[in-house]
Amino acid sequence: MKLVYTPIIIFAFSLSSLTSCSSKQSDQKTAPLPGPQAPFDTKAFLAYNPKDGDKKIDAVMQNLHKTRAFNGNVLVAKHGKIIYEKAIGWADNLHRDSLKINSQFELASVTKTITSTAILMLWEQGKLKLDDDVKKFFPDFPYDGVTIRLLLTHRSGMMNYVYFTDDLYRAEHRLQRKGISNADEMALIAKYKPRPFNKPNVRFLYNNSNFMVLGSIIEKVTGQSYADFVKTHIFKPSGMEHTAAYSKAVYDKIPVDVVGHDRGQWRYSVAQNFLDGPLGDKGVYSTVGDLWLFDRSLRSGRLLKQATMDSAYVPRNPMIHGHFSYGYGWRIFEAPGKQVIYHTGWWHGFRHIYLRDIKDDITIVLLSNLSNGSLLKLDDLFNAAGMPIVRKSAYKGNGDTSDD
Repeated sequence: MKLVYTPIIIFAFSLSSLTSCSSKQSDQKTAPLPGPQAPFDTKAFLAYNPKDGDKKIDAVMQNLHKTRAFNGNVLVAKHGKIIYEKAIGWADNLHRDSLKINSQFELASVTKTITSTAILMLWEQGKLKLDDDVKKFFPDFPYDGVTIRLLLTHRSGMMNYVYFTDDLYRAEHRLQRKGISNADEMALIAKYKPRPFNKPNVRFLYNNSNFMVLGSIIEKVTGQSYADFVKTHIFKPSGMEHTAAYSKAVYDKIPVDVVGHDRGQWRYSVAQNFLDGPLGDKGVYSTVGDLWLFDRSLRSGRLLKQATMDSAYVPRNPMIHGHFSYGYGWRIFEAPGKQVIYHTGWWHGFRHIYLRDIKDDITIVLLSNLSNGSLLKLDDLFNAAGMPIVRKSAYKGNGDTSDD
């Protein structure tokens, strides 16, 4: 199979116009979480016997694999315990390597949840302010009035650096195999001053420049690489032993075995290139189990204070159809008595969704390396897990159930 590069698929698919559905209340009680300083028993959190897996969820996932070609890993946890976990399909179709439960996927835009956590850590430590202008850290930054808060909420008005850089490299016939770093990207923006989409704080405009710049600020403030900072301050405290940030500016070949496949077809395996260099908007590689540990770590207060986390989950943009918004690095679904904090990802043949039902303590992680429409057909999974249906057009704007 020939490896091909499919240019610039960086659309973290949006799920909007959302509200809740009724679900059965579980008799289980949420397992107590350790406090910030208490030992973090990752083995207990990750404990799972496939024989005890939820049969309804298994039937849903088998059907999703059979009818919608879902290929990837899935984890569903409820009240502090994993109730279903499975690896389904190929890690690399060319070599017929099967996925394993600890297979590492490029998280694509799910990385933004980690970047926002790192930024809020630095804010708690007094090393930056959310209303700091980017020019405080990068005096040559060509846009006025862009603050950290606007970056976190996708309200900076910036152009998308991915498209700008790809066009530049093609026009100037630059070598595309070697990755560029965050510092390299910031220098390109300072030199060429690409035209922004609009003025800061005009409207919500999701694009990856916001979190690439946040990743750059993390490096500038800490004097560490993004990869080293999140490893030390997020992954290690959370017991995320199978998670790392990898940049093509550092690695000739990213040291993971899962290959992304694009266009919903196995023959379009995606080769990493220079755009896999910048970190913050993408670039973290992880597993379903480690994202579950990240959820537990956030809930227990190991990483951030509860008030800080609560502020991250506040809708910072006008609600779409009364249900969908974006906070600080998290997509938000709200309905009466319900709140699901989540993020999606789509990049170089990887497509994911990571959902956390805050009120009912349900976590769903779906990581896929075959970029198709299977993750748009999750109503049955949401129902089986007891989570509100989180998808476009599941409900009308007034909260009534729709007919479609």
